[in-house]
Amino acid sequence: MTVEDARRRVLESVVSVAGRVGIARLTVDEVAAEAGVSRASVYRWFPGGREQLVDEGVTFEVARFLDRLAAAVAGADDLRGRLVAGLVFAHRAIEEHEVLQRLLETEPGGLLPQLQQTAPLVVAILRDALVPWIEAEPRRRPGVDPVEAAEWLARMFLSFIADEGRWDLADQQQVTRLVDDQLLAGIVL
Repeated sequence: MTVEDARRRVLESVVSVAGRVGIARLTVDEVAAEAGVSRASVYRWFPGGREQLVDEGVTFEVARFLDRLAAAVAGADDLRGRLVAGLVFAHRAIEEHEVLQRLLETEPGGLLPQLQQTAPLVVAILRDALVPWIEAEPRRRPGVDPVEAAEWLARMFLSFIADEGRWDLADQQQVTRLVDDQLLAGIVL
């Protein structure tokens, strides 16, 4: 097994252990045991110890979510389709993520600051993914800057998946209305 593979197993174990015992009770020893590596190896790969494990574990899980999101929208033909597919997928993925739901229920104060740390990176990744779609949008309003529009869309996307408000993101028709009436109204004609 390569160091990269072992390091990945450690990060997967952080998520698993946090789901079982919570962030506050997560220990380097328990993560090492679950990953099947020594405590010394964990400290060699994560010299910041427990705090670094938690930080990188959250970032790792967010990256896995973003990879799955990219796969979920890959078949969409246009910006509108990508946003609809992305919102439907993201809502379902977050609702079905057992570890996330458990931590939000039992330790929101431990998880939310970690998620806030990754938010600027997530916004940047979503923005960069949306820019070419906005540039290619044939109905783009004159004067709409693709980078500014993508930044706004990324922030709104995250806002709605965090709190859907009056919209039912499990209902594709409502999501389509949300995308048309709220997200794209100022971007496309």
